[in-house]
Amino acid sequence: MKAKISVVDLFCGMGGFSYGLYKSGLKIDAGVDIDNSCQYAFEANCQSKFLCEDIAKLTKEKINALYTKNDVKVLVGCAPCQPFSSYTFKGDKQKDRRWQLLYEFSRIINEVKPDIVSMENVPQLLNFKKAPVFMDFVNNLQNQGYFVWEKIIYAPDYGIPQKRKRLVLLASKFGNISLLPPTHTPENYLTVRDAIAQLEKINSGESSSNDFFHKASKLSDKNLQRIRQSIPGGSWKRDWDEDLKLACHKSSKGQTYVSIYGRMKWDEPSPTMTTFCTGIGNGRFGHPEQDRAISLREAALLQSFPMDYKFVENPEDFRFGNLSKQIGNAFPPKLGEIIGQSIIKHLKENNYGKK
Repeated sequence: MKAKISVVDLFCGMGGFSYGLYKSGLKIDAGVDIDNSCQYAFEANCQSKFLCEDIAKLTKEKINALYTKNDVKVLVGCAPCQPFSSYTFKGDKQKDRRWQLLYEFSRIINEVKPDIVSMENVPQLLNFKKAPVFMDFVNNLQNQGYFVWEKIIYAPDYGIPQKRKRLVLLASKFGNISLLPPTHTPENYLTVRDAIAQLEKINSGESSSNDFFHKASKLSDKNLQRIRQSIPGGSWKRDWDEDLKLACHKSSKGQTYVSIYGRMKWDEPSPTMTTFCTGIGNGRFGHPEQDRAISLREAALLQSFPMDYKFVENPEDFRFGNLSKQIGNAFPPKLGEIIGQSIIKHLKENNYGKK
């Protein structure tokens, strides 16, 4: 099975999706991304090669050359989700170049003709009526002869300690395909405690002497006062003294953002990780009991990256802000593994995709 399937990952980032597929037993031929700072992590963890390329300029000849000849061709990708997310939902999507990347994904599918396709993105992608990019993506697949399955999944159902909802699509030339059924229930969801409780205690602005990725951003004196008055699952509206509240909090719009500066709960999955998940002013990203935001290591564990994942080659390459963004943007490896297992099951049911 491993020798008969080849995967190319578009928008691969630091390799979360590909690493999960690799762990499921699939062979990763290559990853493609425009951010060359992801190259080391992708190649070191996925045992593959990284191509720094603009997807819009990628030719079918270049992609076809990445695949192993005569293998079942799998093409996966998670286009940048910022233009589709709830944070930017009201913007002019037609003017956002990233909005067009799913159309480039469709173009590449039409030219390369992979046997199996998988795409993941935010659920809001289903809500756009004026610019129905996802509907166009699905219609194109169906017009090309693919069997298409898509569903919004809840990450804790698949062993990811994070309240993340994602739109997952699978498509195959060989027949009906779907994601494996959930592996967890609310009774045994993995929690913040399961993911990060074993890490040593650190303070705001500090890093562990044993793990330089276990580093927390430094809080101002005012924000230290705020986090000290925050309780797990609480809200600045109920918990803070009036002099700690920001002017924007008191506006009608600000009243709706009750989770910012909040602490996570130990015994629930975490909130969805974002590119700003290591700052307390960007959501409920406060540690459940230590007076700080979660560290880079904690964010990675909540994304389901293993402790031995290689993020940078040398400590001097470490850049806190860049790595925080990459971790927040990443595809949870555990979900990639579930998708890989689903593809393997599908191919076995279809005689390894023999046509």
